[in-house]
Parts: sequence; structure tokens; C-alpha cells
Amino acid sequence: MNKWIGIAIIISLSGCAVSPDATSETEAKITPQEALAPRVNHNTVIDEEVLYLLMAAELAGQRNQYDLALDAYLQAAKRVDDARIAERAVKIGMFLKDEKRTREALEIWLSKDPDNLPAKKFAVLMAIKNSDRQAAVENLDAIFLEDPAGFEGGMLEMIKALEKEGRSQFIYDVLEDLNQLHPDQSNLLFLQAVVASVLHDNGLAQQKIGQVLELQPDWNKAIIFQAQLAGRSGDMAKAREYLEKAVKQAPDDKQLRKMLLEVLIKTGAYDDAIKLYQSVLDENPDDGEALFTIALIYMQQNQPDKAEGYFEKALSKPEWEGQASFYLGRIELGRQNPSKALVWFDRAEAGGYGFEADMAAVSLLLSQKELTEAEVRINKMEDKYPDQHLRILMMKAELFNQWGKYQEAYDVLSLALKDAPDNRDMLYARALIAERLDKLDVLEADLLKILEKNPDDVGALNALGYTLTDRTQRFDDAEKYLLKAIQLQPDEAVIVDSYGWLQFKRGKYDLALEYLRKAYDKQQENEIAAHIAEVLWTIGKEKEAREFFEPIFKKFPDDEYLLKFKKRFIPDEQ
Repeated sequence: MNKWIGIAIIISLSGCAVSPDATSETEAKITPQEALAPRVNHNTVIDEEVLYLLMAAELAGQRNQYDLALDAYLQAAKRVDDARIAERAVKIGMFLKDEKRTREALEIWLSKDPDNLPAKKFAVLMAIKNSDRQAAVENLDAIFLEDPAGFEGGMLEMIKALEKEGRSQFIYDVLEDLNQLHPDQSNLLFLQAVVASVLHDNGLAQQKIGQVLELQPDWNKAIIFQAQLAGRSGDMAKAREYLEKAVKQAPDDKQLRKMLLEVLIKTGAYDDAIKLYQSVLDENPDDGEALFTIALIYMQQNQPDKAEGYFEKALSKPEWEGQASFYLGRIELGRQNPSKALVWFDRAEAGGYGFEADMAAVSLLLSQKELTEAEVRINKMEDKYPDQHLRILMMKAELFNQWGKYQEAYDVLSLALKDAPDNRDMLYARALIAERLDKLDVLEADLLKILEKNPDDVGALNALGYTLTDRTQRFDDAEKYLLKAIQLQPDEAVIVDSYGWLQFKRGKYDLALEYLRKAYDKQQENEIAAHIAEVLWTIGKEKEAREFFEPIFKKFPDDEYLLKFKKRFIPDEQ
């Protein structure tokens, strides 16, 4: 939810008082055809040579010979008293990124029409790119005086475009000079705050925006930017204060309310977030966005019963029906009502929340071991969502895994990894399937590839450490990975279990039981239970092992880990 980086959220980049079609991003948008269209003043006297040059320029342009077209326009511009021909040459030069000839054409343009505002905009761009501070200030000053209302928008566009070229500090310095010419101009100070933010000088940006608000205390855009800066510095209380002030001044601004909502949720002020949107509902009870947002907040607070009513009200709004149905399905899933959840997921798909709803439905069917129906749906999804083929392949691999078709699952994941060789989830999934196929070399390679990119990936550390413990004698290597995992997440039950299993394999039975029981207290997983039972049986406490194991097995008679223990230690008992 970090919205505090960059300037695009709260700053409109519309307007072009400074930036013509001439920033580095927009240079490519000047099409050769637009630049080549000759607009000669009807009063201009054109001799045969100039006419020939213009025709040559047009013909060269039609043949995509833009370099020749530029030369022809430049020669024509020198021979006639019409600034528009020079303008054409400037635009072609910008398109070609030919700085020398662009500058030459621009000088001709300005000599023939020295007060032309678009020409001055191009001159500003050229001056900034060439670090000509005096020329940049002079031309910006002329533009500011000519069009003060559009100045801010055009400068913001230029700031954004030239940031990638490392010109931000130079632009700040130019604005500082301009500010000296026009002191106490809030829009110039605001632009300086923006550039300081781009330069990651948060303190300077806050100082400048503070000066802006001394001049214009109620300027909402400045207040919002001030909130952004506070959030970036980690002062969420100040960010909230500023945004609340901005919302009071513009209560109908939905984007502003969303920003405030994010701050409230980030700071855990859920009740205040609900009040914010409840006030919207008080004015408009049928506001679907407010209904849905309040419901989501209750879901985040783990209060599904309160969320349910708001989701149900949102169902009547066509644009919210799909998402509301999806979350109602999740609520029923949490209540252990899979059949009702499936109905909601199908309604969500019909209501436009297609892919995620279909994925949820298939995941539900897999959890219910309804594998045939899951396969039918997966096959349909492959045709419906070609852009999501990698996630669908992951789901198909899980289907094969549950069916016990491990080679098919492995093949599907290997195919997916050809398209996304560094995908963490696919590498991890294939590693787990590789273990079942005794491809321990593949397992280790896949998990090490994950760790190469993210050495603190706890899942990969644990999986590799546990496998080396359970399937090899490389206990020192296993300990290295498991110790790092347990340091990163000391309270994670599966990691504590893995470390306990390592102690068992090393013959440290008392220490093993200590860790395994600690893990089981945290999370009553059947695999952990099977580990505890095996340690007890191994150290001769068979009666205690039975007393611990049997009630769990009665509750989960089909669990693979419990069945494996039973088969090994008490095979004759039914």
C-alpha cells in the first residue's frame, strides 16, 4: 500500500505551457507525417528553388527519408520569411534526435518570430539538455509571463520526462533562478518541491511545500503533496492529518478518499476508515464502492459476519456483483460450507470476476478431492484465459499431484518453466514434485535457484533443509539452511518441525521431542504428529506413541503421513 513514491498520484500532468511535443518521451510521438506537412503562409512569396525544396522534403518524407527531408526544410527555411517552415524542420530534427540541425532550425524560427511561444518551449528543452542555464531561465521567464496558468502543467510534464535523463538537479537550479525573478509565486515553489522530491531530498521538498502553503493555505493539491511527503518520511500521523484536511475541502474527491483510507488502514485505524465510508453511505446509501470498501475492511479485521451484509447490498450494483460474490464465497469457505462457496464463485465468474473466481472454484474442488470436475474446469479455463496460461498450468500440476500422477505434474511444471525460468512459485512446486520422483538433484537445483535470487526465502530454506535431512545424510548442509530459516521465522511451526526432525536423524532424541512438541503446539499438523509418534516409538515409548497417535488417526484415517507411520510400525492393526 506504499503510495508515497513518485509524483504521479496527486499531480496532474495535463497542459503543455512548457513542454511542446518536445520532451524526451514525446519526441517519438512527433510523427514524420505531422512534421512534414508544409504550412506555408499564403502571403509568402515562393520562388522555384524553394518550391523545389518543399516538394523534395515532402517526397523524401513519403519515402521515409527523413534525414533528406530535414535538410530540404532547413534550406527552404533560410530562403523564405515564413517561420512555419523552420517549425517543421525543428519537429523533424526532434524526431531524428539531431541536436545540431534542430538547434539551427530553432534559431531560424526564433529569428523570424521571436515572440512565438511554442518556439520558446522548444528553446527551453534544448537549453536544459545542453545545460545552458541562462537560456533556460530567459525562455522560461517569457513563457511564465505569457501563460502563467498553463506553466505549471507543462513544467510537470517536462520534469517527469527529463527525470530519466538525470536533468532534475539542473531543472531545480533553473527554477531557483526563476523564483528569484518572481518571488512568492506559489506555483514556482510547488514545482521546486516536486523536483526536490524527484531528487529524493525529502527535507527540501517539505520546506518548499511549507512555503507554498504559507502563501496558499487551502491549495488542496499542495496539501495532498504534503501528505505524500509525510508518508514517505514515515510520519503517518501527519499524513493522515493533511489528508483529512484535504478531504474536508473536497469531500467528493474519490481518489482523495482512497488515499486517506489507505493511510487509515496502514495505521490500523479501521474504525475511522469505516466511519469515512459510512459518511458516504449516509449521503448515498446506494454507493456500491462504499458498500464494498466497508465490507473489505471488516474482512481485514476478520469480521466476516459484519462484512457479509455489506457485500450482499453491493450485489445489486452490476459493477460490484462479481467481486461481492467472490468474497461471499470466501466467507462461506471460511464457514466450512464448500457447496455454498462454489455457488458464489460461479456467480462471481458470471458477474465479470472471471479468472479469479474460476481459480477459487477449482482450488475448492481440489481441496474437496473432486478431481474430475476440477479437470473439466481447468480445461475450459485454458481456452477462456490464454493470457493466464502459466497460473493455469500451475493449477493443472496440482491436479496431477493430487491424482498421484507425479510425472505428469513434473512435465507440466517443466513446460511452464520454459516460459518463466525464474518464476519462484513454479520452481518451488517442481522441487516438491521432484522429491516424490526421487529427482533430488532437480529439487536442490530449483531451490538453490530461488535462494540465489532471494537468500532469505524461508520456504526454500526449509524445504531444502528438510529434504536433505529426510532423504540424505548431509546433515551439516541441512542444519545450515534450517538454522537460517529458524532465525528468520522462529515461531513458524513447519520450520521448528524440520529442525526437530534433523535432531532426531542425528540421534538427539530428547532435543528432537522438545522441538517437535513445540511445533505441534503451534500447529497441529498430521505430519508433525507422525514425527512425534515415530520418535516416541524409536526410543521405546511404544505405549505413549500409540496413545498419542491413535486418536489422531481415527480423526484423519486417510492422511498420507499418518498412514505411512502406521504401515511402518503397526501394520497388522486395522
